[in-house]
Amino acid sequence: MTTMPLTPSQRLRSIFSGSAGNLVEWYDWYAYSAFAIYFAPHFFPKGDPTAQLLDAAAVFALGFLMRPLGGWLMGLYADRHGRKRALVLSVLLMCTGSLLIAMAPGYERIGLGATVLLLFARLLQGLSLGGEYGTSATYLSEMADRAHRGFWSSFQYVTLIMGQLIALALLVVLQQAVLSETQLESWGWRIPFAVGAVLAASALYLRRTMLETDSFAAARAQREDKARHGSVRELLRYPREVLTVIGLTMGGTIAFYTFTTYTQKFLVNTGGFDKAEATLVSAGSLFLYMLLQPLVGALSDRVGRRAVLMGFGALGTACFYPILNGIADTTTVVQAFAWVMAGLTITSGYTAVNAVVKAELFPAHIRALGVGLPYAIAVAVFGGSTEFLALWSKQVGHESWFFAYVTACTAISLLVYATMRDTRHHSRIDRDRDMSDNQQ
Repeated sequence: MTTMPLTPSQRLRSIFSGSAGNLVEWYDWYAYSAFAIYFAPHFFPKGDPTAQLLDAAAVFALGFLMRPLGGWLMGLYADRHGRKRALVLSVLLMCTGSLLIAMAPGYERIGLGATVLLLFARLLQGLSLGGEYGTSATYLSEMADRAHRGFWSSFQYVTLIMGQLIALALLVVLQQAVLSETQLESWGWRIPFAVGAVLAASALYLRRTMLETDSFAAARAQREDKARHGSVRELLRYPREVLTVIGLTMGGTIAFYTFTTYTQKFLVNTGGFDKAEATLVSAGSLFLYMLLQPLVGALSDRVGRRAVLMGFGALGTACFYPILNGIADTTTVVQAFAWVMAGLTITSGYTAVNAVVKAELFPAHIRALGVGLPYAIAVAVFGGSTEFLALWSKQVGHESWFFAYVTACTAISLLVYATMRDTRHHSRIDRDRDMSDNQQ
């Protein structure tokens, strides 16, 4: 474990290794959503397509319930034993979940056992992802230099989106060039989960070669001097920061899951597009959305994190309802792409900076837990239920209720952004480094 200043090449290599592992984790997580329209009939009783997608969305939501547990356990592990060790463990858990889904027999063979097996795999992946977010956000933020922290930490969402994009790209290739619709529905949906397991092996190698952060090394030395250990009790000494994480996450995570994972189903189920067209719209918009992340992250290094979050909150409150209504009423692929891209562009004001904002709120000895646990709670409650609520509102004949829900939650987060301090100017990471330099 190094305590010497990192060279630019060491910093870049470590950021790349952490980001590559993050990509694999999120690819595995999003493969479920991308291929749900094909595998849902295999794990649930026969019914109308909306009912089966609703069942799949319910399992997706239940997987989110494990994320607070993962944020707690992996956050504690990362704060006590190192960011690197926690990141290696999380990718192993995700790989196991993907293998289970790839090999699981269907409902026609083992009945309810298939549903239970799918649920167990998703719970395992939720545990992994709950720890991945807080630890990777902490790692990238601590590895980045002060002047470009917003830029470098935004790569958490670059790789997060890239993971989703790769899952969608694989779906496009399988749809357009490799398998027929019947083959995809029969067995082809298993391919992406097997691919995820293979990718995890390379991610594991990269993460084993990462350097530990200086912030963790300094925090461990200080902890040994003062007997301060990361724990939920210690975290509760920072109630304002915990509530800030929950509040700033609520609107952002709902917007993110609305315009990413739910868009494909929304276009098919409400817009009347076929599955291939919906996949192409999702893939194209996600690619441009991915490119926006470092640009918005770099902007936050100049104008501040709070200003960028305020832009997201204000534009989202004003525009999300008409954007969602526009997607529902659109009749062409070009129009659909434009509406989805508008929603994603606004959402970039949250996704590009939220990781660094959360990391800058907490001191190093409690940072991974502070970022991971309250974020996972907010995502479990709000992000995990997004698809379910969207499909439910359609099923009961009041889809516009969901549009209003997304708008209202964004407005609540806007109030948080308006009252919080700008972490670019009040960063705990900088304070910790300054204290460490003074002690040396």
